[in-house]
Amino acid sequence: METKKSERYANIIPVAELNTKEKRLLPFPVYNLLRRLTPVRFDESRSTWDVFRYEDVHRILKDPAAFSSVRMLSDKERETILTMDPPRHSQMRALVNKAFTPKIISELEPHIRSITNDLLNAVLDKGAMDMVHDLAVPLPVIVIAELLGVPSKDRDLFKEWSDILVKGPEENTDEAFYQVMAEKGQATEQLNAYFAQIVEQRRLEPQEDLISLLLSAEIEGQKLTDKEILGFSILLLAAGNETTTNLITNAVRILTEKTDVQQQLRHNPELVASFIEEVLRFYPPIQAIGRVAAADIEIGGKSIKKGDQVVSWVASANRDETKFADPETFIIDRKPNAHLSFGFGIHFCLGAPLARLEGQIALRTIIERMGDIRLAADADLTPIQSPFVYGVKHYPVVFQPL
Repeated sequence: METKKSERYANIIPVAELNTKEKRLLPFPVYNLLRRLTPVRFDESRSTWDVFRYEDVHRILKDPAAFSSVRMLSDKERETILTMDPPRHSQMRALVNKAFTPKIISELEPHIRSITNDLLNAVLDKGAMDMVHDLAVPLPVIVIAELLGVPSKDRDLFKEWSDILVKGPEENTDEAFYQVMAEKGQATEQLNAYFAQIVEQRRLEPQEDLISLLLSAEIEGQKLTDKEILGFSILLLAAGNETTTNLITNAVRILTEKTDVQQQLRHNPELVASFIEEVLRFYPPIQAIGRVAAADIEIGGKSIKKGDQVVSWVASANRDETKFADPETFIIDRKPNAHLSFGFGIHFCLGAPLARLEGQIALRTIIERMGDIRLAADADLTPIQSPFVYGVKHYPVVFQPL
């Protein structure tokens, strides 16, 4: 059974060049090569354009009129602000922004620190932990669950669902694609059923949480539909934990791979904020962002037709030597650092301030409480099965409790 081009969302289909586990664990040399040899190329096997240079990626992300976020959704998928264009996108985003004001985010700081310390207390005496399972997964899940108003005791379920929502097929075949899409459909159905119950509860008894806010909100005199509220909730749950999990894990990966950076951070804890920004550039949690050409257009001398899919490789743009001095070196206090890891323009990541805060608090607490952090000797790293997400399934470390 052959899929139509438009049915296959290119962002989740694996790239032929990343054909080994080692390359998926460290894809940047591949991106560097592609950026030099084919900065804009059409990949027949995925029926999509790939864009690798910073200048071109930046141009695509800042121009929603030419590069649309709207794509064909399966029956079970929900439209979210990720798959909307203005004006509806602007209206919906303004609404949910009310829950992510700088004041609300900054007020979360003591609570995030408390959760981080509680999670570390459970493993500190052992001198060993799985950074993903013990800290990087539960911390953002607990925070986003509390913001939404859903029980954080269900966090293992949330993680399971989130993993499926970002998953890509193992190989570029119709069979593998349909299998993953079926899994995503099932996970979305389960999430819809889960959130539908919470929405009903909040309708009867509103609380101080995001779902209650969405229920009471109006756009031009119209209340949001249940479908829109469920779409928002699912997006925030998945986006709110998956990317932050990978940010924290990738940050610790840097500490273990570059012991000089670990020492630098210990001696200068005030560098944590700029360290997190450089982690975002160097090991970005999101590698690629998909768009659809809204008209015939030219990028990098190539003619892109209306309706063509375009994948912007943020992970490549972040290493572009025309934008970043010495891009292959991790520079803890790099300035300026105009990475594109949270996107750019109207779809700039809504949760970026929260992700940054969680990353900074997690790293500051790790540095304060754990000495000489190293990757466990028997560690066998496995990349997350998703072409657009960059992270590992487990990251076992050993350390000296401080």
